[in-house]
Amino acid sequence: MLAAVSWLSGVIFAAYIIAFFGGTLVGGEAYRWNEALPDLYDPASPLSTSAIGAHFVAGSILVLLGPVQLIGRLRQRIPWLHRWIGRIYVVSAAAAGVGGLAFIVGQGTIGGPLMDVGFGLYGALMVLSATMSYLHARSGRYHSHRAWAIRLFALTIGSWLYRIEYGAWFLLSRLFGSLAEFGDWFDAIMVFFFYVPNLIAAEFVIRAGRKNRTASANLSVSVFFVAASTFIAFVTLMFTTHTWGPKIASGITP
Repeated sequence: MLAAVSWLSGVIFAAYIIAFFGGTLVGGEAYRWNEALPDLYDPASPLSTSAIGAHFVAGSILVLLGPVQLIGRLRQRIPWLHRWIGRIYVVSAAAAGVGGLAFIVGQGTIGGPLMDVGFGLYGALMVLSATMSYLHARSGRYHSHRAWAIRLFALTIGSWLYRIEYGAWFLLSRLFGSLAEFGDWFDAIMVFFFYVPNLIAAEFVIRAGRKNRTASANLSVSVFFVAASTFIAFVTLMFTTHTWGPKIASGITP
């Protein structure tokens, strides 16, 4: 269930990336990238702009292919497809990481030094996980490959979760007026929160796979998956209605 919901949300997010960023670029309106995030497009810095463009393209591939790699039956019945998707996934993860790092070095993030560090560490960990996952697979060390692949997946969904988590925060701000004013503390937390908890959860999954789980542990995992699926579906609906949907339409229409 979680894989299906995540994949559907990823499809919508990828459509937003491709339609808005790609559509405005093709239409000669790349300056509109700054509607999504300030200072993304800077005609005076073509290398940085190209790097962030590559980051977005690779990121859209990751959110589409990541959940597919979680399907156990696919790995068992069509192993060659799993391997080829894995190769594309690893290359895309490395490209997304390198592209993001190049943008940070050339342009810097809007959040300043703390965001530079948080996002830079994220990109470096993505490149490391992609490299280790590939090397272990090539060497036939499949247990280690699985561990690094899980870490890589946990990281690659971080960029997407970053937007989902901000969407949840904005939603709460509408429900509770006291949260309407966002302070620097929230942004300071988010530059690490969108991927560090993912890595912690990944380590639990890796270790749980090495031993037999009890019935209560299985129930806890099932409850977590249902809750996570419900949360992702709800926030995706809000994002699609208020942000991604209109941006998709504006990117593909003159």
